[in-house]
Amino acid sequence: MSGEWTLAPRARTSAGQEAGRARIPSLWREEPETANSSDRGRTVTSRALAILGAFTPEHPELTLAQLCRLTGLRHATAHRLVGELTTWGALERVASGAYVIGLRLWELGTLNPRGLPLRVRAMPVMEDLHAATQQHVQLAVLDGTDALVVERISASGAVPVVSGVGGRLPLHASAVGQVLLAHAGAELFTEVVRGGLDRFTPRTVTDPVALRVALAECRRTGAAVVREEMSPDAYSVAAPVTDAKGRVVAAVSVVGTEARTHLLVPAVMLAGRGISRGLGSGDGT
Repeated sequence: MSGEWTLAPRARTSAGQEAGRARIPSLWREEPETANSSDRGRTVTSRALAILGAFTPEHPELTLAQLCRLTGLRHATAHRLVGELTTWGALERVASGAYVIGLRLWELGTLNPRGLPLRVRAMPVMEDLHAATQQHVQLAVLDGTDALVVERISASGAVPVVSGVGGRLPLHASAVGQVLLAHAGAELFTEVVRGGLDRFTPRTVTDPVALRVALAECRRTGAAVVREEMSPDAYSVAAPVTDAKGRVVAAVSVVGTEARTHLLVPAVMLAGRGISRGLGSGDGT
């Protein structure tokens, strides 16, 4: 029955008795569509993922009505799937009646090698960098055509930044993004340019040729410097983090003011090499 655990028969014993039954949540089973369904053509899995994907750093708490509007799901469908996701632990219901992402997803997320293990290795180095610069320090990894911030140490009174842990930064307009893009290969560069280079400030590089030059300079020097391309008065320096095979798996950066930018380059590059050594990289370059 829809919305409940379903039973699938397993092998019987030689005595003809059931050896047991496997319980599989109906959430992950395909369901027939009704003739008048507005959800026609969407699998149960895609609907469940659409619900989870509706949550963002800007909207971490959503009501059932908001989920219906954002996903295009019928109320009955959303209500059933939200209930099953909540039972499983992917969602949690708060006192207001709205829903937030559940701890079960956070638990699974820690298993990603670019998540918690990377952060554990990077945190001591990031703390040293933060103590030396008294500016924001952040760690980001490549996710699709974005830089995903997986860790950040904030500084009180420092220049405002637009990203937080779990937030995304454009590859072309952020220092961590340029480092990741510079070492990702030509295919990703083509994809990013094809999608359009958004302008965030008057200083944002939106010309593909100029961006290609900046990425080449990043590879040559080992660092990317971004000057007010994401937000006014924000200057960022980033350096690559490599793993034991020499692959760039992350970027570490400091976001500060113009007066300190030239002082940050050696410190950030040293931090990148330090994190890289923690990941087994021979020389951290």
